[in-house]
Amino acid sequence: MITAIVLIDCATDSIPEVAETLANLPGVSEVYSVAGHVDLIAMVRVREFDQIAQVIAGRISKVPGVLNTESHIAFRAYSQHDLEEAFAIGLASAD
Repeated sequence: MITAIVLIDCATDSIPEVAETLANLPGVSEVYSVAGHVDLIAMVRVREFDQIAQVIAGRISKVPGVLNTESHIAFRAYSQHDLEEAFAIGLASAD
């Protein structure tokens, strides 16, 4: 699996709509609304490198409201932890 992290600038008044549209695109596994110098971050996961261009240039960049993208290809994953565990704050279970 090839992973690309795509930083996305979009029209301020359409961030929620752009995020929902992006999340429904084939090849996009998650979309995060974030604080900082970009509006959204999309995680693209594909099987072959050729598919990265299809997803980013062919789909993401063409979504109305997307103004700019910056893509980063992941070479290696260093953590296999469950996301729920990674974001736990150490509170005991209420069970």
